[in-house]
Amino acid sequence: MIYFDNAATTMQKPGTVLKAVGECASYYGANPGRSGHRLSMLAAQKVYETRELAAKLFDAEPENVVFTQNCTHALNIAIKGVMESGGHVVISDLEHNSVFRPVYRLAKAGKITFSIARVYEADFAETVRSFESCLTSQTRMIACTAGSNLCGIMLPCDGLAELCRRYNLLLLLDCAQTAGVVRQSLQQADFLCMPGHKGLYGPTGTGMLITDKGEMLETIMEGGTGSQSYLADQPPIMPDKLESGTLNTYGIAGLRAGLHFVDTFGIDKIYKHELALTQALYDGLTKINGIRLYTERPQVATHLPVLCFNLGESRSETVVEELSKRGFALRGGYHCAPLAHNKLKTGEAGAVRASFSLFNTHEQVERFLFELKRMREQA
Repeated sequence: MIYFDNAATTMQKPGTVLKAVGECASYYGANPGRSGHRLSMLAAQKVYETRELAAKLFDAEPENVVFTQNCTHALNIAIKGVMESGGHVVISDLEHNSVFRPVYRLAKAGKITFSIARVYEADFAETVRSFESCLTSQTRMIACTAGSNLCGIMLPCDGLAELCRRYNLLLLLDCAQTAGVVRQSLQQADFLCMPGHKGLYGPTGTGMLITDKGEMLETIMEGGTGSQSYLADQPPIMPDKLESGTLNTYGIAGLRAGLHFVDTFGIDKIYKHELALTQALYDGLTKINGIRLYTERPQVATHLPVLCFNLGESRSETVVEELSKRGFALRGGYHCAPLAHNKLKTGEAGAVRASFSLFNTHEQVERFLFELKRMREQA
């Protein structure tokens, strides 16, 4: 099967990732930081090496790297950790539910208020002005996606960082679609939230919150950390404060290999390859009758390698099911992003989404376009 569902998870992993998970399971899969024996210390060393590598890739310090279950977990830690005590937050009209739902829950409970800023495709200046127009005297944070999981539209992270500096606000970036695909830095934001299993090529069940503001966060979970165990209070030191319970050592071992793969291959080269595939798909789709596209042609610096479309009046789930029978894996429906679907006016059909990884090829795109054209002609 040709796999074009990498925005959900990268299915094809580098061989080094699989090898790293196996080695951990076979040789040192003890509990890191919980015991003084050699295997526990070796596991802790491998975990720390992963922190170091993540810190290098995202311009942070190792103690700034908090391991989480996934990006959603990281977002909840950061959003609730900042906003539980009240205030106003600004999000965008392209948010995934992993940002929108925590914010909505806090607002529904009467703890915060929020505004939704409009994103202007490929117009960073206008988008920043849109966010600025949403600010109030109670605003504490801008929490937004770095790039849409539905349509690939990117947000002006540098411009939003400058806006937050001017108004003394915190900036949280949901890097679910950008980590490992475009360059991201802790110098841009106060909180970088990301999965390990997408553009970083790690296993599922891995994620990271990268922040140098951990001390200010209220915890959403407390428990054993392997440090300061005599205290009734959660240890204030980072990353222990936000890492209660045994870490996913196997997953982190694989994530380390994924981070090394991305760092060695080069993020710029990865992005160039994946965007070229996206542009080729876009160009091909424009030549098929009945295809509806929802964005401009993807361009460098303004779009990610994620594209959505619809085929005639068909529901996206129906199209995806038929494509699966023909050997292609894409995603239909609403992609956990109702705000983005409302913005693009996809309606009840939802949208068919294609998303690429480094392991996809131009030949695969050509085969897909050929089969999609046949589907259209046979409908």
